[in-house]
This record gives sequence, structure tokens and C-alpha cells, in this order.
Amino acid sequence: MSPVAVIDYGMGNLHSIAKALQHADPGRAVVVTDDPGGILAAERVVFPGVGSIRDCITALRERGLLTALTEAARTRPFLGICLGMQALLEDSEENGMTACLGLFPGHVRRFAGDLQDAAGNALKIPHMGWNRVEQSRPHPLWDGIADGSRFYFVHSYYAVPANGADVAATSSYPQPFAAAVARDKVFAVQFHPEKSQAAGLRLLANFLHWNP
Repeated sequence: MSPVAVIDYGMGNLHSIAKALQHADPGRAVVVTDDPGGILAAERVVFPGVGSIRDCITALRERGLLTALTEAARTRPFLGICLGMQALLEDSEENGMTACLGLFPGHVRRFAGDLQDAAGNALKIPHMGWNRVEQSRPHPLWDGIADGSRFYFVHSYYAVPANGADVAATSSYPQPFAAAVARDKVFAVQFHPEKSQAAGLRLLANFLHWNP
């Protein structure tokens, strides 16, 4: 069985997602790699992300990973996580305006600085912690995960897909935002499944057995 490739572009600790994937399916080989050939040799690909979107896109370009990433997203099961979801859209407000990969039409916006909950209490940015995820439509990666399950988020920006049919789930802070997008062989989430305990591990296991 070909391995699962976790794309390494030099930002963040990727071993937590690699370990979570191995825990979700102990028989599965997982490699953390920045080699375009290794990415395209993998059966399926995970694109995690932390930090600045501009640094992410720059690092992908400098390491020659852009073509491999977009080809992987077109040809095999592909999972984007956090910044790895945002980078799939057209552009982001972060760092002024940063061009992204454009695999999904839409934009990435920053949460407003004056957010309040229903009781009028100020909400902090970044949005950090556990939040309910409402599934927008059936998808194999939701198999065995109850609608409204809680997942762990850490983000100051959120995706605004242009096509509502691409939204696979929403969450709220305090207004609804896209918590997952999906189309063809790509599924991407704003939350961190590797930090989301049983529901997160189930989503990873579903990804590892998904054959779109």
C-alpha cells in the first residue's frame, strides 16, 4: 500500500498530525515530506498549515511544491487542515491581500475585532477552543460523526467560499462560517482533527479509507 504523504513546507510541527494518522489506522504508512516526487507517489495527501498564509505560499513556491500539491488535489484523496484549507481559496486578507492557490473560488476574511456573543461579552481573536460543527450535507468523511460534534479550532481568519455547494460544514463565532469545504477528491477543514479527540480521529480514519 502506498503511503500517506503529509506535505512539509517548513512551518509548524507536523509530527502531531502524522501520529494522529497512524493512530487512526495503525497499518498505514505515513511520511512527512517536502519532495514533490514523494507527494505524487503517495496514495493520498494531507496538507496541514499554521502561521502566515503569505509565508506558506512563499515556502511552497520556494520548495517547488505548488505543482505537486495542485496535481495531488486533482488526482487523489486530499485533506487540507486549518491554513491548509484557507490556502485552497483564491486569496486572503492576511498580510494585506495574499494570492492563494485558487482551487476553490472564494476568499479568506479576518474576524472583526468587535465580536460579541449573545450576552454581549467580547469574543477574543483568534477564535481558539472547542466549537460545534454543523454538517451542511452528507459526505463520507462525516461517517460515524454526529452532526454538531465539537472540534478544536485555532484561527483568526475564515474561508468564504463563493459556491455554497462547496461548503461541507459550518461553525459559528458568533456568525456562521465555513468549517469544511469539499469537492471531488478534496476535503478541507478549518479545525484541527489531530487535536479533536475521538471525532477528529474518526474523521482521519474516514479520510484514510475514502475512495472518491
